[in-house]
Amino acid sequence: MNPTISLTLLLTVLQVASGQKVTSLTACLVDQSLRLDCRHENTTSLPIQYEFSLTRDSKKHVLFGTVGVPEHTYRSRTNFTSKYNIKVLYLSGFTTKDEGIYTCELHVSSQTFSNKKVSVIRDKLIKCGGISLLAQDTSWLLLSLLSLPFLLTMDFISF
Repeated sequence: MNPTISLTLLLTVLQVASGQKVTSLTACLVDQSLRLDCRHENTTSLPIQYEFSLTRDSKKHVLFGTVGVPEHTYRSRTNFTSKYNIKVLYLSGFTTKDEGIYTCELHVSSQTFSNKKVSVIRDKLIKCGGISLLAQDTSWLLLSLLSLPFLLTMDFISF
């Protein structure tokens, strides 16, 4: 193979791989729906392939994605949104039967480049809300700086 073509192909694969790293996977409860937030780096202009799955009793169940075929029992229960660096999956009617290990995978071709897992138990899930989302989306330093005027007015701290 021509060395120039090999180098170009290698650089393309490396660019895609570095641009598809899952940085976090979080789970919370919205009413009776499970919400999974899959945050990832996005430094490539190429399309990102993804898959959300549930592992329960050592069996993998595909919920949603562009890689695997979602199982029929989950198709009517999922709702998906995607933005620049986050993919959000809602699973409606979440019960204890849906507990297990949830995975968000990013792919290039048929290879998995990055994934994150989160163990989900219904009784231990936090409710999604403004404060928890702010804490997840904002760095702790910025959150501290934003709350400083409030802490000063309440005399929790003084200079």
